[in-house]
Amino acid sequence: MSAEVEFPKKEPHLRALKLSGHVGFDSLPDQLVNKSVQNGFVFNVMCIGETGLGKSTLMDTLFNTSFESTPSSHTLPHVKLKAHTYELQESNVRLKLTICDTVGYGDQINKDDSFKAVVDYIDAQFEAYLQEELKIKRSLISCHDSRIHACLYFICPTGHGLKSLDLVCMKKLDSKVNIIPIIAKADTISKQELQRFKSKIMQELFNNGVQIYQFPTDDETVSETNSAMNDHVPFAVVGSTEFIKVGNKLIRARQYPWGTVQVENESHCDFVKLREMIIRTNMEDMREKTHSKHYELYRQRRLEEMGFSDVDSENKPISFQQTFEAKRSNHLAELQAKEEEVRQMFVQRVKEKEAELKESEKHLHDKFEKLKRDHADEKRKLEESRKKLEEDFLEFTRRKQQLATTHHTLTLAYGILGRKNNPFFGPIHGRPSPAYCPNRLKSMSMRIRTSGFGSIYIAQTGGSCCGMSAWREIALQWWG
Repeated sequence: MSAEVEFPKKEPHLRALKLSGHVGFDSLPDQLVNKSVQNGFVFNVMCIGETGLGKSTLMDTLFNTSFESTPSSHTLPHVKLKAHTYELQESNVRLKLTICDTVGYGDQINKDDSFKAVVDYIDAQFEAYLQEELKIKRSLISCHDSRIHACLYFICPTGHGLKSLDLVCMKKLDSKVNIIPIIAKADTISKQELQRFKSKIMQELFNNGVQIYQFPTDDETVSETNSAMNDHVPFAVVGSTEFIKVGNKLIRARQYPWGTVQVENESHCDFVKLREMIIRTNMEDMREKTHSKHYELYRQRRLEEMGFSDVDSENKPISFQQTFEAKRSNHLAELQAKEEEVRQMFVQRVKEKEAELKESEKHLHDKFEKLKRDHADEKRKLEESRKKLEEDFLEFTRRKQQLATTHHTLTLAYGILGRKNNPFFGPIHGRPSPAYCPNRLKSMSMRIRTSGFGSIYIAQTGGSCCGMSAWREIALQWWG
């Protein structure tokens, strides 16, 4: 159960009291300065512009040093962001400077997504800082702040106005970073063209609703200077790594056949104004505005995406704890609903799988029964064939034995009956007897039965009874 918290609708009335003596809290500004000097400062600047506009040269000129930079070509297929961090020290003040360069920006034929890499990089730095803030154990002081504090947008000195890519990119970035437009290589156009070019750029920015960084005028100490500098935007700058001797001094300049352009000469370019505004006067303001405006917009949007808000559904103030509890309750309810949905889905899938398995089991059972029946039929047929084969084998064996035991020795000619007792022949010299003359017995047959297996027919015929030689014919007939 959470307690209700009342939020004050307006700042309470404060009474001013006089001190009767010195207390010492007037040293707080000094304490803050000492603490800041001890911790050092962080400043992150992004340079956006096409290849060859002198971004690296201007950074070297702006901080009066030589940074490591690798020349890039115009053949990169995508935009890449390269960030390099350096430790600078001036007097007893330490500055951790990060320079982020957009390599390959505007070099592609299709420039529709050229700004996307820049936007994603800036959002990624905001997200990293937000995640550090949301930790239970935070370390924001020791954590490296990589949020972009200033964006120097380099405009190509064509003299014809802004390109569509410039307008689209600055419109996407104006709510995320402090944009300072500058005209690169301003020594390539005349003063009259430069003034017209500046006016045209500002008019196009206004017409397209692009909000650039305005130097603050609420501080009385710098309001007049900043107000005047706002009228010089965009700054027309020239950078150089070369030094020439003018009088007794070495100054940065660019030498041409027609003359010399001095970088720090305000009648030649706006470099001094740019350095004065972003480094010597308004660096801390850009750091503070990055945190209080651009980061807060990102933080508010991200927290709203997470479900947090300062008011409830009835537009009443609500604390972070109440929002968290409500969000937690909603999340648990959604989790339970999701769990129930998953459970129901699981049960449904189990039922479907069981039905599928039962169907498969029935199919396999039917197949098994069919195979069983086929096997039984095949076994029955084999058994019948085996019995028939056994019967045939027994019959064959029986007949074989009958053939082996059958005696069918027949004596033909004189061997069947002796010649003396043969009724077909006479008693003298074997001649046929008149009583048995072949003319009267032209055919004669005798059947001898042998074991019921077959019959033997013996047919005997003779020639004339006048002593002609007799011949006999024996015919055998077998049957089963």
